Amino acid sequence: MKTPRLPSIGEIMIVLLLFLAVVVSFALIFELPIQLALFISWFIVIALGIRLGYKYDFLQKAITKGIGNGLEAILILLAVGALIGTWISGGIVPSLIYYGLEFINPTFFLLATLVICSITSVATGTSWGTVGTAGIAMMAIGEGMGMPLPLVAGAVISGAYFGDKLSPLSDSTILSASMAKVDVIAHVRAMLYLDIPAYIVTSILFTIAGFMYGGNNFDSERVEFLKSSLHDVFQINVWMLVPMVVVIVLLALKKPSLPSIAVGSLLGVVWGVLFQDLSVSTAFHTAYSGFSIESDITFITELLNRGGIESMVGSIIVIIFGLGFGGLLEELGVLKVLLSKFEQFLINAGNVTTATIFTGLLGNIFGCAMYVSLILTPKIMQDSYDRLKINRLVLARNSEVGGTLTSGMVPWTDNGIFLTTILGVSTFAYLPFMWLSFVSIIIAIIYGYTGKFIWYTTDENKNVS
Repeated sequence: MKTPRLPSIGEIMIVLLLFLAVVVSFALIFELPIQLALFISWFIVIALGIRLGYKYDFLQKAITKGIGNGLEAILILLAVGALIGTWISGGIVPSLIYYGLEFINPTFFLLATLVICSITSVATGTSWGTVGTAGIAMMAIGEGMGMPLPLVAGAVISGAYFGDKLSPLSDSTILSASMAKVDVIAHVRAMLYLDIPAYIVTSILFTIAGFMYGGNNFDSERVEFLKSSLHDVFQINVWMLVPMVVVIVLLALKKPSLPSIAVGSLLGVVWGVLFQDLSVSTAFHTAYSGFSIESDITFITELLNRGGIESMVGSIIVIIFGLGFGGLLEELGVLKVLLSKFEQFLINAGNVTTATIFTGLLGNIFGCAMYVSLILTPKIMQDSYDRLKINRLVLARNSEVGGTLTSGMVPWTDNGIFLTTILGVSTFAYLPFMWLSFVSIIIAIIYGYTGKFIWYTTDENKNVS
């Protein structure tokens, strides 16, 4: 019987190059679904596994184990789909858009987008929920004000990711802390040393961009037309915002994400029946199939015809295939072998920080899901931190920067597919404006090489207070 072995660097490079060739050709040349490319990629890695001496049954279990690690994300995504559909049909999202057009100054719109999405994400602990509700509203308001939509998407994503990294309710925050074996609250404190300066810089950048674009294409007559169009289709008043407040309160009270979002979806159904004159059947149907309306106004049809569990199927398939692919990579030791080739260079905090962020990016590129990256990166890098006696709080922080903040940069990840689907802007269009991600990466690397806010296990105070 053949004893399984680790892959060689040559075998790994062939497999990863084949993976990239399949994914890129399917997406850019043949314009075929990325999900099909990921499914085919399973068998590329399975072939490697068999060559290494593993039985097929073992490899299949590696796939199911990887998928199992991300089932919570799939369940939450289903709930978010239902939430989007019912909150549009129930008038919650249209009311947010209306009041945004009414009160937000165009010059400070991008800054307001960043802040509103940040607050929502911190309070709820879900970047997907934030993008699917407040994010859709801000995209619609930006469209109404004549703002470049990729720039608006960048502000939405930056705000959503800020909260997703800092909220103790966030699944990615909890996962990063647990994989690095540190306390969640201590991890959040450690993140503050990085996130606060990154947020200040990002806020300044979006403020400058607001002054550049805020007054150029603003048409007050168009804004009034869009507001009246929303009024013609939906009943608009402040009571429409109650379901959003309820969900934020539930999540702020640390209630589980899935039932809290489901309660919000149910309230959207109730609001659709009570305020938007929908039948009970129609209101419930929007939870599954999303909101749909025929209108001569492009603004209404393009930005509000969305949502529902059905709309999330594509993203869920990406997550399933991505998690299975990541499970195979983990069991075969692919990323660990790659990192071992650079281990001789991991001699200081700066190099280790850079390697951690790069590993997180690789986890997203080849694991196709943020969860894969956040699970693999701490596992792969922990020995290097322990050898240099760097506190694992730094490991958790760098894993978040490399895993969470780069996930939306890759078109075939769970985040990349979700953001493109919900915001209606391609990954490569919004990528240059993911300013919080880029600033955070730069600051993390600066901290690593300067030793600023890098804690060691030999320090008297081993925890961040």
